[in-house]
Order: sequence, then structure tokens, then C-alpha cells
Amino acid sequence: MDAQLAQYEEHEHEHVVPATLYYAVFAALMVLTAVTVGVAYIDLGALNIAVALAVAVVKAALVVLFFMHVKYSSRLVQLVVLASIVWLIILFAITLTDYVTRGWMAAPQLAR
Repeated sequence: MDAQLAQYEEHEHEHVVPATLYYAVFAALMVLTAVTVGVAYIDLGALNIAVALAVAVVKAALVVLFFMHVKYSSRLVQLVVLASIVWLIILFAITLTDYVTRGWMAAPQLAR
């Protein structure tokens, strides 16, 4: 019984993250927000959306890794997060296949 209690106590401890890391991540998020706003005022043509999405993905990754403590979580939690991202990509791909192929066929003409 003592061995089970000792094993439980080993897993109960959480990773302690220094406050300076949180401040650094917050500063990075603020800089990336400023980059997003700055890029919105610059005409990059078709790259505007790509740059905005890239910055949003980096910001989301920072939030998930550090503020949601996924970086210091177990492998199972990391696997669940990765699987959810893969599932989101699959759903976007299915949606985009419908959107991209809409103009491939002409609309049927009704007989008069």
C-alpha cells in the first residue's frame, strides 16, 4: 500500500513555471498582436490572409503550450491535443474541397 501511495504522490506534483516565462510569453503575444495589426495596414495582396493566419497559429500555439500547460503535461494530454489539431485540419480540408469545387460544374438549366 505504501508503494502505491508513493507512486501517487510522485504524479501529484505539478511543474512549477517561473513568472518570468509567463511575462515573456505575454510580451511575445503582444508583439505578435502588433504584427497582426501592422500587417493589416500593409497591402500584401493574397499574402495578407496567409500572414494573419500564420501569426494566429503561432499565438494559439503559445497559449496552448504555456498558459494551458500542455508543454509540461503527460504524453497522453499532448497526444489528445495533437489529435484534435489533426481532426481540425481534416474538417477544414473537407470544407475546402466543397468550396473549391463549386465552380466546376455549370448550374443545371430548367426546361421551359
